[in-house]
Amino acid sequence: MKQVDLCVIGSGPGGYVAAIKAAQLGKKTLVVEKQTIGGVCLNVGCIPSKALITAAHFLDKMKSASEMGIRIPAVTVDGGQLQTWKQAIVNKLTGGISQLFKANGVESLMGEAKFISPNEVEVKTQAGVEKINAKNFIIATGSRPIEIPGFAFDKKYVLSSTEALEISQFNQRVVVIGGGYIGLEIGSFLAKLGTDVTVLEANKAILTGVTDPDCAQVVSRKLKKKNVKLLTEAKAIGFKKQGSDLAVQVQVNGTDQTVLCDKILVTVGRRPNSENLGLEKAGVKTDSKGFIPVNSQMRTNVNHIFAIGDVAGQPMLAHKASREGIVAAEVIAGKNSAMDVKTIPAVVFTDPEIASSGMTEEEAKLKGYETKSGTFPYVANGRALSMMDSDGFIKVIVDKKTDIVLGVHIVGYEASNLISEAALAIEMGATAEDIARTIHPHPTLGEMMMEAAEATTGHAIHIVVKPPRDREPRASART
Repeated sequence: MKQVDLCVIGSGPGGYVAAIKAAQLGKKTLVVEKQTIGGVCLNVGCIPSKALITAAHFLDKMKSASEMGIRIPAVTVDGGQLQTWKQAIVNKLTGGISQLFKANGVESLMGEAKFISPNEVEVKTQAGVEKINAKNFIIATGSRPIEIPGFAFDKKYVLSSTEALEISQFNQRVVVIGGGYIGLEIGSFLAKLGTDVTVLEANKAILTGVTDPDCAQVVSRKLKKKNVKLLTEAKAIGFKKQGSDLAVQVQVNGTDQTVLCDKILVTVGRRPNSENLGLEKAGVKTDSKGFIPVNSQMRTNVNHIFAIGDVAGQPMLAHKASREGIVAAEVIAGKNSAMDVKTIPAVVFTDPEIASSGMTEEEAKLKGYETKSGTFPYVANGRALSMMDSDGFIKVIVDKKTDIVLGVHIVGYEASNLISEAALAIEMGATAEDIARTIHPHPTLGEMMMEAAEATTGHAIHIVVKPPRDREPRASART
């Protein structure tokens, strides 16, 4: 039986980060991985999807280059080469994790782990079963796509996000069930690469509950411009083969419709991978949805067993998992560490991108804040115009009494790279005045953050903003 200080089950962005941090802090660490080092994010999620999104963006730019006077002959897409390029990126990153394990003295074992007691797991490997005894465990087993009745994943007609990222023939018709961030990210790049895309969303609007509604509207308009069909208040009932077509039965506002397609992509959410781990043998409890409840130190109800990432609950974000992994590793190493953050930024890689940090106006009001906000449009920014990406805006939401920033929501080009300033501002308790008085370089997209902050008082320079009715001096939170 192998003896270690820490056994990490799962090597995704939570598990591998936790393992490396624990090893750096002097703990003998072993990682057990069931499938592929790097988990869902690196292999069939974050990284490959962003590679394909980037390729689709390049193609889209080529098509509009004539506006600049650049004439490009007819451009074709080699789907096989695109997939080869995507996989090369994945291989480089997963190989990098293996090198980091080696450099930091982290041992890895490929196999399926299952608790047989609070301090032991059995790992089923290709060579047989190996037992691991550990003083501490971190469960980082992630999540998987949810199936819905009538649309079981068969990898031929009905696809999960995993199979959708392997598509190399783009002259097809695809129905996307679910207008959340995964479905819209994949649907967007497929449409740009030549796929006929129809999105079915059960709610009245896409990205409901995911982001600021004003941001979602911008994406909705852009999708329609790219000929993506959006059916809201639409419920997928089932499908059947109809010659060479798939006929999807849909109820839209209570009316039955049929949508013909070649493939069906189901993206209605993800569920935690907490089954088949033998948690009952370890005494670890799960909630009604299969998530493992944890405290601020990432401890489960069993003191020496921790859980991080998707399996530990919402939000299901890679960067949240990584931070939780660091916290868990530090606690195991005896440090006084806890998951204590004001905001976890989130990004939706649609076209245009959406990035959010902190509260929406509705959330702030529900928490008792009296708010004011400032918005600055991309179309008023010189850099955005010169890049031919002028759709969108930045919205800054502040506490009217203190001027402290409560939330920032961006929809537009490079929103994913702009949101970090907002996250820092919220985490440090900055005011809109702090942002507005910070000199931002010109000409850049970042200037819009400064202008949006100024717009909260009606004083933005490069747009006309109606001044606040009270015209009271701005309160300072730093007196």
